[in-house]
Amino acid sequence: MRVLLVDDDFLITTALKTILEADKEIEVCGSGKSGKEAVSLYASLIPDILLMDIRMEEMDGLAASKEILSRHPQARILLLTTFLDDEYIIQALKLGAKGYLLKQDYNSIIPALKAVFSGQTVYGSEITAKLPGLLNNQKSFPWEDYHIGPRELEVIDLVAQGLSNKEIAGKLYLSEGTVRNYLSAVLDKLELRDRTQLAVFYLKNK
Repeated sequence: MRVLLVDDDFLITTALKTILEADKEIEVCGSGKSGKEAVSLYASLIPDILLMDIRMEEMDGLAASKEILSRHPQARILLLTTFLDDEYIIQALKLGAKGYLLKQDYNSIIPALKAVFSGQTVYGSEITAKLPGLLNNQKSFPWEDYHIGPRELEVIDLVAQGLSNKEIAGKLYLSEGTVRNYLSAVLDKLELRDRTQLAVFYLKNK
C-alpha cells in the first residue's frame, strides 16, 4: 500500500512516517506540507491513499481534496486533524473523503488506512458518535443564494434522476434548447463541470 503524507507540521509528518513504515504492508511514497503540494504530488505519484491534514497554509486539506477528487474521482483520501469540528466533518462527508480521524488517536491510523485500502469508509469513534446529530441538523442547501430559481431546481432534480434533455423537455413542456439553456446557466452558477457533477451535488445537498 503506497501512502502519500501531507501535513504542515514536520514533526507530525516524521512521526507518522515512522509509525506507518513500521508496518511492512505500508510504503510512504512521498510527503508534502501544503494542500497545493498535495494536489501536485498526488498527480505525479498516484498513491493508493492520501493521508492529509486539514488546516494548512496556501490551501487547506478540504480544498485540496476537492481539487484532487475533481481530477481523480477514484482517489482515496483520509483526513487527519486535531480539531473535532462539525463543519469540517460535514464538508469531508460531502466531498467524498474516505475517512476523518483525530491525530491524537495514533493507534487507529494504520487500521484505518487498511480499511480504506480495502474499500471501506472510516471515521473515528468520536466522529461516528456525532454523525447522526450532524446529518439530522443539516439545513437545506441555500439554492436562492446562488440565484437558482424553482424552474431550474426542477431541471436539476430531473437531471439527478438520470433523465436526458429530451425527457426533461417532455416532462416540463419545454423545448430541448430551453432545457440546455437552464442546464448551462445552473452549471455556471454552481461552478460545476457537467451534469454528472450536478447530479452528485444535488443529491448530497437536497
